[in-house]
Amino acid sequence: MGAVFFYHLTRSSAEATLRSLLGKSLQAGWRVVVRGRSAPFLDRLDEMLWLHPEDGFLPHGRAGGPHDADQPVLLTDGLDVPNGAACVMSVEGAEVTAEEATAMQRVCILFDGAEETAVAHARGQWKALTGAGCAAQYWSEAGGKWEKKAESGG
Repeated sequence: MGAVFFYHLTRSSAEATLRSLLGKSLQAGWRVVVRGRSAPFLDRLDEMLWLHPEDGFLPHGRAGGPHDADQPVLLTDGLDVPNGAACVMSVEGAEVTAEEATAMQRVCILFDGAEETAVAHARGQWKALTGAGCAAQYWSEAGGKWEKKAESGG
C-alpha cells in the first residue's frame, strides 16, 4: 500500500516542485503520471522539463501520443495510467481515488497555499483519502524548507 504526500506550496511554484519530485522519482526507478486539469499548465510544465537550463531535460511526454506506454513521465489531464506508473502527481486539484492511492507506491498532491479554493480542495482530499484508510503525510514549506507537519497512518 502506498502513501499520499500533500505538498502545501507557499514559496515554490508547482512546476519547480514537480521538477524536483520527478527527478527523485526517476532516481527511485518509478514511472510517473503527472495529472493536471488544464492544457496551459501542462504546456508550461512540458516546456520547462525540456528546456531547464541547469539540469537539462527530464524524459517525458504528453498523453495522447503513440508512445504513452514508453514514457517515464507522462503529462496528462486524464485518469488513465498507460505508462504503468508507480507514482501519480496531482496538480490543479486533479482527482485521485483511494483505490489508486493504495495501488501506487506514492501519490503526491501539490496545492497552492495562496489559493483558498485549492487549500479547501486539498483538505477535502485529505479527509476522503485518510477516511478511506490511506496513509498520508502533509508537508509544508512555510518555514523555508520542506517539513512534515502531519501524518495519518491510514
